[in-house]
Amino acid sequence: MAKDYYETLGLQKGASKDEVKKAFRKLAAKYHPDKQTGDEAKFKEISEAYAVLGDEKKKAEYDTYGHAYQGAGGGGGQGGFGGFNWSDFQQAAGQQGGFEFDMEDLFGGMFGGGGGGSRQARGRDISIDIELAFQDAIFGVTRKVLLTKTNTCKECSGSGAKKGTDLTDCSTCNGQGRVRETRQSFMGQVQTVRECNVCQGRGKVPKEVCGHCAGAGVARAEEEIEIEIPAGIQNGEMIRMTGRGEAIPNGAAGDLYIKIHVKSHKSIVRDGANLQADLHVKLSDALLGNTYKVETLDGSVDIKIPAGVKHGELLRIKGKGVPHGSSRGDFMVKIQIDLPQKLSRQAKKLIEELKGHGV
Repeated sequence: MAKDYYETLGLQKGASKDEVKKAFRKLAAKYHPDKQTGDEAKFKEISEAYAVLGDEKKKAEYDTYGHAYQGAGGGGGQGGFGGFNWSDFQQAAGQQGGFEFDMEDLFGGMFGGGGGGSRQARGRDISIDIELAFQDAIFGVTRKVLLTKTNTCKECSGSGAKKGTDLTDCSTCNGQGRVRETRQSFMGQVQTVRECNVCQGRGKVPKEVCGHCAGAGVARAEEEIEIEIPAGIQNGEMIRMTGRGEAIPNGAAGDLYIKIHVKSHKSIVRDGANLQADLHVKLSDALLGNTYKVETLDGSVDIKIPAGVKHGELLRIKGKGVPHGSSRGDFMVKIQIDLPQKLSRQAKKLIEELKGHGV
């Protein structure tokens, strides 16, 4: 069955050169065998279609003769559509008047390049753990940590050049920041573009290198980092500080992640925006009522125990809980009625009298 190259690329007949290239770029990135969605047979089909429609001369002949064209001019398989092979495909890019084919442009770094579509290089992220007192987690605190990591060189501000000296074009890449090289792939020899490893893609090198970082622009050093712990942070939460991770030459620094571990309080627990503590009261105070002092994170607070309070009942102290925004949660007091273990004769006599009154 004759192949329809336009259909293979998902195009209408007569599509422009730019449309052909765009369609091939999209499909090739999807079906390349090195990809998770790769399909070698499909990749060869779309590559064959592009080898024809991407070449202006072959495209014109194909548009004229369609599937009947088999290498006009007696060329047989050499110039026709039935004789497609990978060596023809790869050589076509270098022939004058041939179609444009750039592996780096199409696959965005799949073959080791670093084309315009690739992401900027980025340093490693760093993760640390910080343990906080319960009260510091509730009200927030500023902590300082000392980290030894790769930082932008302070002497040369990352340029790699000695103070007072200039940068010059890199002779390896002629100031382009990238070098072309020929590689062997399953398709044969292909030309790829990679970052220049002499200038790390900057295109510039120092005339005199910085003595502190040896021209790298980065150096390992201790750095004291101030961390603002927000009020109300919970155990297990993570704080991210953008750009405070490892630095690299000619790229963005990684991030610093701080995982929070909150210590337990001896008597107070957290319940969302509220705090809670137990309050032990005597049986007589539970029956008759009284005033008790409760220890909150803000200090001692007097709380009135109403007569007849029940065991396990919650009393509320407003505004003494966890800060959130411009407000705060509440402090909940859970009543624990302590029953006497031993009774004196007089106490027993009084209770017997209470029983007579239905208490």
